[in-house]
Amino acid sequence: MLIDDITIEVRGGNGGRGAVAFDKNLFALGPTGGHGGNGGNVYAEGVADLGALNHFRYKKKIEAENGGEGRSQFRDGTAGKDMVIEVPVGTVIYNLTNASRDELTKIGERILIAHGGPGGKGNFHFRSSRNTSPKEFQPGVPGEKFMIRFELKMIADVGLIGLPNVGKSSWLNTLTNAKSKVANYQFTTLEPHLGVYYELILADIPGLIEGAHEGKGLGIKFLRHIERTNVLFHFVSAESEDSKKDYDTIRKELAKYNPKLAEKEEYVFLSKKDILPEKEAMAKAEKLSKKIKKEVVPVSVIDDGDIKKIRHILNGIKDEKNTRS
Repeated sequence: MLIDDITIEVRGGNGGRGAVAFDKNLFALGPTGGHGGNGGNVYAEGVADLGALNHFRYKKKIEAENGGEGRSQFRDGTAGKDMVIEVPVGTVIYNLTNASRDELTKIGERILIAHGGPGGKGNFHFRSSRNTSPKEFQPGVPGEKFMIRFELKMIADVGLIGLPNVGKSSWLNTLTNAKSKVANYQFTTLEPHLGVYYELILADIPGLIEGAHEGKGLGIKFLRHIERTNVLFHFVSAESEDSKKDYDTIRKELAKYNPKLAEKEEYVFLSKKDILPEKEAMAKAEKLSKKIKKEVVPVSVIDDGDIKKIRHILNGIKDEKNTRS
């Protein structure tokens, strides 16, 4: 099960307490208490692992290490170790405590989530000509504590969309050697799957249904994964009795959830063309093309020529991406 939306508590390490100590050597009885060490910080770091948030299924509290206490002979306490939380690239980080928001968009990028507390001062810090033997010290400052929500919005170059059971998973497997579950029933894909075609990332977005923008079916849980996808491959099954209605259903759900989704570059394919005679499949694609006023390409995952067609399109997207970068 993919976890793509979770709330946890994070806390920076507490600062260590300053020490009260005095030099035991004769004629040198001054204060020698060292400072406490600073508490560790908590960071979020972007990784390629789509399932990185699964680590928090049962662990809802993350804490950095506390700073060590100050010691005698001017020895400061050790600094607490930082805690680095690995989250998938494309994760939005909401600080629910102070209403701030950050995003991780690159592998290896780090964002500071919670500061550790500074260590307290030891009694050496409080010495003066009037107070040669101070017993004052400072306790360490507590680390910051926040409630943090992680929401994964995948960053993919191409998103495969359509109603349930239109063949998206089969195409992802064929084009990228991914291992997405494939079967002939609705809601086969219960979580997004990624595959890589050269440097392009392809995402098989779970099948949407009418009312998805209101949370019906798999709904909003997966509509958000399309938001950052650059290009959409829209599959309509040749099995459909009303391919125009199927196409419009998805387009409406995209627009209702976020109007910008309907503006993304889109390629439309009539999938599973092999279940129909070739002429009938071509006629059905042409009919749909006239209705939606877009080119519709009939394809079958078992046809080498069709696989080459889609690879040709992907190569063009890849070349355009390289040109931009």
